[in-house]
Amino acid sequence: MPISLSVQARREVIQHLSSRYQQAPRVQKTDLLNECVSITGYTRKYALRLLNHPEDARLQGQRACLYGEDVLNALLAAWTAANHICAKRLIPFLPTLLEALERHGHVHLSQEHREQLLTMSVATADRFLRAQPKPQPRGLSCTKAGTLLKHQIPIRTFREWNEGQPGFLEADLVAHCGMQIEGGYLYTLTLTDVATGWTECLPLLHRGQVAVRVALQRAQTLFPFPIRGLDTDNGVKFMNQEVASFCEAEQITFTRGRPRQKQDQCFVEQKNGAVMRRMVGYERFAGEPAYRQLTELYRALRLYVNWPLGVFRQKHTKRPTASSRS
Repeated sequence: MPISLSVQARREVIQHLSSRYQQAPRVQKTDLLNECVSITGYTRKYALRLLNHPEDARLQGQRACLYGEDVLNALLAAWTAANHICAKRLIPFLPTLLEALERHGHVHLSQEHREQLLTMSVATADRFLRAQPKPQPRGLSCTKAGTLLKHQIPIRTFREWNEGQPGFLEADLVAHCGMQIEGGYLYTLTLTDVATGWTECLPLLHRGQVAVRVALQRAQTLFPFPIRGLDTDNGVKFMNQEVASFCEAEQITFTRGRPRQKQDQCFVEQKNGAVMRRMVGYERFAGEPAYRQLTELYRALRLYVNWPLGVFRQKHTKRPTASSRS
């Protein structure tokens, strides 16, 4: 079995063997070729070519950079403006985003550089963006278990989410408490449709039962389809009579996930990070002025998130069996 070597190590092996190979008699050349194939893992034809032309090994893996600093800086600016979405979602959206950035004076490109950026492949953009650092802050959990209605609300796990019809939502309440949970602060109710990925964020001054019910009523006017189902965690802000009565009155199926199993609300948990936390962050927000600012922010954010950006959905999961692994 060939030894796993880096590209640079293979080049050194070729340089070391090539001079001996070119001066060796025919019988020794066969042995040197076998040694080269065994060490590098190259095929015999390719190894033979490199031993006769070692300068080709020096060029191996070296590619000229097609994009200048202006193009890469413009890509980075667009990526930052799009909240660090992946390249597969960014590149189709790039013409519209680049036009807006140029119109507002954030990006200045020549026609040649503009064409280079718009014809860049997804793989090239992904290689460049993957190397850029991104902060990974974490917030605090303020979820308190609610036991009043748990025996009345059925459990639904992540394995059972196979809804193809819009209107079945996952819900979560996120605290804007910063790094201290004492005192008063704002909350955000995040609602994500399982079938389409449509997401709405609604700010709350507090997490009282009535405030959550009022936010759910407001959400009914924001979603472009009727709400048919609501799946939540086991927190007291959802496990209460207000939310249960609302779902019953509106004929909404009310289910919950398992305790301490965040994957049961995987759709809304992903949107908490990709949408709400990425735009709002992890700072502490409290009071009426902050509440009004969040309201205006979410009013614009819902259009940006739900209309121009593409959404990735996992179609199915295939797990290898014991026979296939063997």
